[in-house]
Amino acid sequence: MIIVSVHSGAYDCQNVGHDRVGHDRAEFDQDIVAVGRASDNDLVLNLPHISEHHLRIIRGPASTFVEAATASGVVILSPDRRIRIGEAFARSVEITDGCSIELGAGPDCVLLQVQLVECDKSQVVSVRRIDDIGPVGTGIERDPDTLQKLYVALRRLDAATDLDEVVRGICDGVLFLLCGATHVTVALRDGDEDSSSSAYVPVMTRVRGANGLGTTPSGSVPVARSVFRKVISERAAVLAADASEDVAHAESILGASIRSTLAVPLWRGDAILGVIQADNRNAPAMLTPNDLEVMVLYASNASLVASNMRLIARLQTAQDRLRKENDYLRTREQRRTHVQTIIGESAAMRAVLAQLDRVVDTRVTVLVEGETGSGKELLASAVHYRSKRSDKLFVAQNCAAIPENLLESELFGHKRGSFTGATEDKKGLFDMAHGGTLFLDEVAEIPMTLQSKLLRALQEGEIRPVGASRSHLVDVRIVAATNKSLEAEVKAGRFREDLFYRLKVFPLRSPSLRERRDDIPLLAAAFLKRYASELGKRVGGFGQQSMELLCSYDWPGNVRELQNEVQRLVIQLDEGGFVVPELLSERIRCVEGVVEKAGVKRGTLKEMVDQVEKYLLIESLREHSNNKTNTAKTLGITREGLHKKLRSYGL
Repeated sequence: MIIVSVHSGAYDCQNVGHDRVGHDRAEFDQDIVAVGRASDNDLVLNLPHISEHHLRIIRGPASTFVEAATASGVVILSPDRRIRIGEAFARSVEITDGCSIELGAGPDCVLLQVQLVECDKSQVVSVRRIDDIGPVGTGIERDPDTLQKLYVALRRLDAATDLDEVVRGICDGVLFLLCGATHVTVALRDGDEDSSSSAYVPVMTRVRGANGLGTTPSGSVPVARSVFRKVISERAAVLAADASEDVAHAESILGASIRSTLAVPLWRGDAILGVIQADNRNAPAMLTPNDLEVMVLYASNASLVASNMRLIARLQTAQDRLRKENDYLRTREQRRTHVQTIIGESAAMRAVLAQLDRVVDTRVTVLVEGETGSGKELLASAVHYRSKRSDKLFVAQNCAAIPENLLESELFGHKRGSFTGATEDKKGLFDMAHGGTLFLDEVAEIPMTLQSKLLRALQEGEIRPVGASRSHLVDVRIVAATNKSLEAEVKAGRFREDLFYRLKVFPLRSPSLRERRDDIPLLAAAFLKRYASELGKRVGGFGQQSMELLCSYDWPGNVRELQNEVQRLVIQLDEGGFVVPELLSERIRCVEGVVEKAGVKRGTLKEMVDQVEKYLLIESLREHSNNKTNTAKTLGITREGLHKKLRSYGL
């Protein structure tokens, strides 16, 4: 029994479902006492500085613990020490009889004094320890009726499909096997098996009905906790006959009017999973040592079923949690990439999208090339979300944004202890993207020492985490991207040639914004609408001269630069205002004079842009005395690109 006395200057204490003794004293005949402000606690303290679920007092078979369920301060006081527990400290601490628990500080401090009443003074008739359990006893072996009943009970147990059915089956099986039992309770361990502060909680009680079969009791059924504590502490099956006399000081047994009780453990290896307790509440000495032998044999088989079903339940819970996490990550990623529709009606973009549609439902590796800010990741995500892998994860990693010594662990994972700081196993991005797509941005930045491992992953579909002794298969589609020339990197000896050919199975080139000037009005309008919506601002749009300047600018930062420019413009605009040239960045306005010098005549956007481009080509050639190599370098294009433009304008 756990007795809690509450000491405070001013408090409102409620004891839910249990008798109060005095003004500040509550008794609990249970192994877990929850304390907090919420009404579902066993001890309710209606104080503003008390959390809804502040702490739990957990009585185990050998020790009692206080477990902090909140970050709020909890201080354990004993004659020789003062221990603080909570989020930044130890989460639980062992306590002894007479210790105090301090909640809060100053005038709001609440002091809980804990008394642990030991009721285990029973004298038992028979004990069978787990370590001594061997073959079937001689009496049972020669009793075909008992063996038949055991077979039937275990067959019913094997048919259970979840943990609740297993527990119900155990209770009904005991009533079926023990004619003298009237009540059966199963208590299971609360918390992890490795936790020293776990308690055993009654999860189901069944009583014998008028027809002799198990049924649900009409009210609460007290449990002889002193007996099953002996089972747990001594790791043994216990029979106490005529318990109301033999266990004269065990208050829980006296309160339940139990004549005899039998308790056996459910175990797996060294761990006690729970306790089956069978009681007779009608006449003395109805449960016998032979009943104990039958129950030990039944429990040894029932333990395996209960352990397996509990493991399955935990795996299902973990699987549900992982499924929810994956759904959340997938939804977030789709919101970040998939929802951003690729905008573009220019010939260059139509050609790229046509190529993309041909490759989405294949397994080949795709290499997206293009300048910084041209939308390579958007094309990579389109490869994934337009494919049959769209229901799996799209995982992106910028290979230039992580140190070389950590990139291998990030991609392939690692085992605990494989290097300093590896305190636990970690799944790599290849494992996270299993069944989906892994996007490797800036793939040219992968160090040479790691390229061979990436090549094997691409060729064989096998990866080996850092520190692991074995490889395992993954089903991942790779989409890589780079703003460098991988051919040049191969020639310079900075990139493996075999990896280059393995990556460039199907290349896609993301065109620069100056190659798709027809898309600038569409992109600018889309960005204007998005940021106006985000800021809750009504805007008029772009003035004609402003749009002409935007289309004439070369955009070295490509779509990303345009996006940032429009975001800045929306912030500057007045409510309902239009974008005028004065609001544009200086680097964009500098082309305004060029437009005037070029003598641009009114016409379609393409016609006006062509006139400006032709003027710039002529002026640049004149500045460099017709040196085409220097002209191309100044304009930021290749010599072949310059020749192509000169031919198109007849120069």
